[in-house]
Amino acid sequence: MDGITDAPMRALVGEWGCFSYSVTEFVRVSGEALPAKVFRREVPEVATDCKTVTGLPVQVQILGGHPERMALSALAAVRAGAKSIDINFGCPSPTVNGNDGGASLLRTPCRIREVVRAVRDALPPEIPVSAKLRLGWESIDDIFENAPMAVEGGAAWLTLHARTRTQRYEPPVFWPHLRRVNELIGVPVVANGDIFSFDDFQKCRETTGCEHFMVGRGALAVPGLARQISVNLGLEPTAGSEFESWNTWLSRLIYWCDQFHPGTERRTLARLKQWLNIAYRHGSLDVFQRVKRAETVKELMAWLEPDFVNN
Repeated sequence: MDGITDAPMRALVGEWGCFSYSVTEFVRVSGEALPAKVFRREVPEVATDCKTVTGLPVQVQILGGHPERMALSALAAVRAGAKSIDINFGCPSPTVNGNDGGASLLRTPCRIREVVRAVRDALPPEIPVSAKLRLGWESIDDIFENAPMAVEGGAAWLTLHARTRTQRYEPPVFWPHLRRVNELIGVPVVANGDIFSFDDFQKCRETTGCEHFMVGRGALAVPGLARQISVNLGLEPTAGSEFESWNTWLSRLIYWCDQFHPGTERRTLARLKQWLNIAYRHGSLDVFQRVKRAETVKELMAWLEPDFVNN
């Protein structure tokens, strides 16, 4: 979730104790391989055993289409401190796709295998490599070719967003295809896409047969959903995962933004609005149209206070 799941948000989510690991925003590999200093800047957790200061393991995600540059960049990430690498073949952004990255590679299955294989071969064997894919560019059936290619390349697991690129984030999701992939390949499949309620989670679990789930927008949009799911999966969330009010959660994000980016209130304000926009679009936060006009963090928080004790 580019632009929202940065280091402050990962630290906050780590407080909840609901997740077994998190994935960074993608680090883009384009004209040249990236040096280790880029990963130290973009993923500060590499300095702390690739965990947030709140204890959540962090996987570094890279995006690009050039096998050698991707391999060298992944190696630089590991030298900086990364403990695992994820390769993004799912981003639907026109800008990214127009520059040989993300979902654009879904049109050329052999290139998926080449990129994954190059990264896998460049890294020590104890460093796992995974891949995130959509079902295809236009056809949902492309996944039956693309998923095996990623596994042939050496992916230890796959995260599958149950849509095509042309759908972007429009409904529907095709969860039955994830069950077929789960039965087709010999590595774990992480189900992803449109889990916005506990009923969605149960339906996804039953339909896909998956044991692992990536919940992004839903975890931020619906207070308490991550806790509900983690309890059902036998995890042990912390008391911090219990929703008290939007002010409480946003205050914690403000705290973490100050820790990582002191003196950048405009950046913090943008992050708060991004989060609340997700809650407005996919949850029940019905005053976003008002708070989005806030010009300071203090003003935004003041506008929320009268309306939200529990949501």
